[in-house]
Amino acid sequence: MFARRLRVVSTVLATVDALLAVAAFAAAYEVRGSLLPGLAPTFPALPEGPLFPFSMYLPLLAGIVVIWLGTGFLLGVYRPRELRERGQAVLDPTRQMVVAMLVLAAALFFVKGFYVSRLLLLFFVVFDWTLQVAARLAYIEWGPRLRERLGDSYRILMVGTGARAQELAGMIRESRQAGLRLVGWVPVPGARTESRGGEVQDARAKNGAGEFDGLPVHALGDVPRLLREQVIDEVLFAVGRDELERLEDLFLRCEEEGVRTRVALQMFPHQASQVFVEHLGAVPLLTFSTTPEDELRLFAKRLLDTVGALLLLVVLSPLLLLLALLVKLTSPGPVLYRQTRCGLGGRRFALVKFRSMVADAEQRQAELAALNEADGPVFKMRRDPRVTSAGRWMRRLSLDELPQLWNILTGDMSFVGPRPPLPQEVEKYERWQRRRLRMRPGLTCLWALEGRSALSFARWMELDMAYIDNWSLWLDLKILLKTIPRVLLGRGAA
Repeated sequence: MFARRLRVVSTVLATVDALLAVAAFAAAYEVRGSLLPGLAPTFPALPEGPLFPFSMYLPLLAGIVVIWLGTGFLLGVYRPRELRERGQAVLDPTRQMVVAMLVLAAALFFVKGFYVSRLLLLFFVVFDWTLQVAARLAYIEWGPRLRERLGDSYRILMVGTGARAQELAGMIRESRQAGLRLVGWVPVPGARTESRGGEVQDARAKNGAGEFDGLPVHALGDVPRLLREQVIDEVLFAVGRDELERLEDLFLRCEEEGVRTRVALQMFPHQASQVFVEHLGAVPLLTFSTTPEDELRLFAKRLLDTVGALLLLVVLSPLLLLLALLVKLTSPGPVLYRQTRCGLGGRRFALVKFRSMVADAEQRQAELAALNEADGPVFKMRRDPRVTSAGRWMRRLSLDELPQLWNILTGDMSFVGPRPPLPQEVEKYERWQRRRLRMRPGLTCLWALEGRSALSFARWMELDMAYIDNWSLWLDLKILLKTIPRVLLGRGAA
């Protein structure tokens, strides 16, 4: 797995362990304080006395979390690495638990914490060890299946078929549990390919047909088409120094469309991308990207999206039901409108909205093509006759978009990001405009602050690029806070 992703995994693991420690302590307190005294008449050996109020144990709990995490970091439990072996899933919590308990016992002795029930600590250790082991085993067993089911794979196209390329391909296959997936090979014309068995093959014979190492082989000239028609998150170059110079146009093409590129060599063509060194196993890779790369901050953004969408779906459920009833009573047809949109990396998903138009609106759009008021590959019409009376009111306040909270919860969208385009719009994009597909689409963005539906297509694209180039969690918060009053006042809505 790539080193940056491993750092995210280790941070998540430490966070989960801290939460499990809190849950285990609460469960231990409940068992020791509530269940055991009730069994004392039957089992006289059990303690009868009640525990102190839970609030008195909060400093102890805080100390336990600090000791547990500190011990884990010192023992290397949270160092960036892949969690694959079941033995490791059992051994790591065991080592951590033994050392941490010794440290905790010493600390309690020095602070004279004799009021702490030893049986409470025993239950805590048993519960916490069980939860940690179970969580790690669940990750190993079900993590890959869940990723496959959700389609959450990171798709990599390999340029080059030499020994180094095959070595990297093996590492990618070993990281399949983490979501990495090699989708094909692109031989470089004139280069020679050596198979793992030592057999030398002419890469020109494989230029555009057949398979290599169980995966399809694509011609170098077909890569631009692949970037348009398939979901490819990254292009990995593992070629010789001479071949690298001939691939400069492909580098620039990937940069222009926002596709992340990595190079397994020290030399590279001049680029305007952010350049940083990444590691796949022990192999250093130069990485070029024109989109945000801080995976920890991106993970925090995704976490905030999930929690926020879940809370809003619960809080707004009465309003959602009322709006659904309004749509049903005011026009024939389904309550929800589903439309295929392009998400992160061009992934297709079904965007969900309250239906604000007549049921056959899509079939009637061709009749209104001449009345399109927007430039570029989009259709907008301020007084669209297909919009229902209730739909016009919902659109003005953006209430028809509330079901997209479900898209945010499932990971197809974010609260802040470029709006998800239609596939037919993406087909008409210029190359530089495709870079907006490299950021998860959102409900609102900079365009919502400047004019929403009143913006020209060119200005809309410029604002999306400005958002990608300057993205931060703080920028997301500012956009959200500024969007709310504009939506409530209906400014810029069509």
